[in-house]
Amino acid sequence: MKSTTEYTFYQEARAFLSLALPLASAQVAQALTGFVDTVMMGWLGQLPLAAGGLAAMVFSSFVLTGTSALASVSALAAEAYGAGRPRYVGKIARQGLWVALFMALISVPIMGHLQGGLNALGQDPMVIPLAHSYLVVVRWGLLPALGFVVLRGTISAISSTRPIMVIVLAATVLNGIGNYVLAFGKLGFPAMGLAGLGLASAIAHWTMFLSLLAYLLWPQTQKFRAYDFCQGWYRLDLQPLKRIVQVGWPIGLATFWEHGLFTVMTFWMGILGTAVLAANQIALQTVVVVFMVPLAFSQGATIRVGQWLGQRNWPQIKQAATVSIGLTTLFMAIAALALIVYPQALVGLYLDLNDPANAETIRFSCTLLRVAGCGQIVDGFQRVMNGVLQGLQDTRIPMILGIAAYWGAGCTTGYWLGFHTALGGIGVWIGSYVGLTVASILFGARFYGHLQRKHPLNSPR
Repeated sequence: MKSTTEYTFYQEARAFLSLALPLASAQVAQALTGFVDTVMMGWLGQLPLAAGGLAAMVFSSFVLTGTSALASVSALAAEAYGAGRPRYVGKIARQGLWVALFMALISVPIMGHLQGGLNALGQDPMVIPLAHSYLVVVRWGLLPALGFVVLRGTISAISSTRPIMVIVLAATVLNGIGNYVLAFGKLGFPAMGLAGLGLASAIAHWTMFLSLLAYLLWPQTQKFRAYDFCQGWYRLDLQPLKRIVQVGWPIGLATFWEHGLFTVMTFWMGILGTAVLAANQIALQTVVVVFMVPLAFSQGATIRVGQWLGQRNWPQIKQAATVSIGLTTLFMAIAALALIVYPQALVGLYLDLNDPANAETIRFSCTLLRVAGCGQIVDGFQRVMNGVLQGLQDTRIPMILGIAAYWGAGCTTGYWLGFHTALGGIGVWIGSYVGLTVASILFGARFYGHLQRKHPLNSPR
């Protein structure tokens, strides 16, 4: 990319959208994997829905923590691409795959032995074995999920995102078919229930990783030859490996605590009752699908800011951040309106609205979706600002700010409103958005401080 050309606001918006829209399509498709899982959990019954939602939240915690730690691959590769260093891009990708392997080796065994922890957290004894049946299978999809993140981040950093969209869409269709066949015992397969849903998801993750790897290494793909992705693939290179970890571990830890807030929320909902837990899963899964767009926009912001950082061009960095914030806010305003105005229609995608047995879960789900709608803009803003700071490789201070916001403000407010007022589970959700609001203010102030100083960052802060 290395160039002295200045982008106008319109050109920056086009460059951003050419990256972010395919990424958003891919992210939404991946979220639809969880959406389809949730719908089919609902078909299995309210208890499997509650148990599957709990297990899916645990698995997502591991995936998102690893994914966030590996966001450094995208930031570092984007900087190298912007500076005109293609071979270093390939080196970053190779070392990122080693980091993904190390994380999977630690996490996969843990996910197979969480029954005691779920019991200690006060979950329904009928829910725990069902949740375990899902986790013990889906955990084998963690390694390819993390490997896919490395390859996706590398390819995105060099402004090539459409193949990612195609691969993810195809894998999403495969996952939906696999869910139906394996969970309900079609085409001669036994009915595996939640375990079948977990197996289908694991297969989908392997499909995405191997497909993207094949695309990257395909001999006919001329544009990737300059990056030498296969050169010394079996070797550990300490300099880029150290850099990936330095920039990535604060992002991973911050995401662990951010997602940990929503995991704790799910546990609290389980304490409040099975119907409340099922409603939480419906609302949370719906919000997750919406959140995939600002997440992709955040990744686009990381790449655009990182590419300009490679040229040490601060006016263009400011413009890239402004574009990403504006487009994210516009989308989240539209999403907020949909959640507030049409909650019952959304809940109807999961449960039979005419079944009296579902009445309590439906009513509570609608209320939670309205609460979520009121918090969408701040959620999108804090996410894209996080992406901008990651593009600057500024991760340590934002980690501390994020933990303070999510847990100091969000968790304490949610617990007090949920268990010491009549709001119950609604109060828990309100607390989470209080935390996200505080985070958006702190991240915005952090970036504004960088603009005031107007100097490049030589290391993560």
